[in-house]
Amino acid sequence: MTTTETLTGERADLLETLRQHRWFLRFTAQGLTDEQAASSPTASALSIGGLIKHVAAVEEGWVRFVEHGPSAMEFDPESVEHHQRNFRMEPGETLESILSRYDEIAAYTDKLVETVDLDLSHPLPSAPWFPEGKTRSARRVFVHIVAETSQHAGHADIIRETIDGQKTMG
Repeated sequence: MTTTETLTGERADLLETLRQHRWFLRFTAQGLTDEQAASSPTASALSIGGLIKHVAAVEEGWVRFVEHGPSAMEFDPESVEHHQRNFRMEPGETLESILSRYDEIAAYTDKLVETVDLDLSHPLPSAPWFPEGKTRSARRVFVHIVAETSQHAGHADIIRETIDGQKTMG
């Protein structure tokens, strides 16, 4: 496995930042039962397990975009329903299985960060949340994955603190 110590510059920075924010998100789940991970103890409907599942799905979707272009992210009513399901733990899902899947996706993404042309760009697919006529480079996609992970790690930290007082930092 390539480590950030063997990479330099931009790729090393991207990998180190991705891994750090994934660690923050995973830390919020440390020691939780499946019931706690699925709980929504705040005013939000979000749960720690659902947030990790969502972040994994978003990362996987953007990686497919880097590899295959806009067809990998086509918008349709089914994709919206699937997106909404990715915010919650479904019956039969476990925190362990969600974390395992997240690890698989993260490892795949990391290899892509190590090798893909960061200037590779594709037009964004047509969807209400994307501006018309814009493109995204692989570099911009990886920065977006960092932002998405970081944002939801913060959400998860608030939820975890509500569950039992544990904080990621402080």
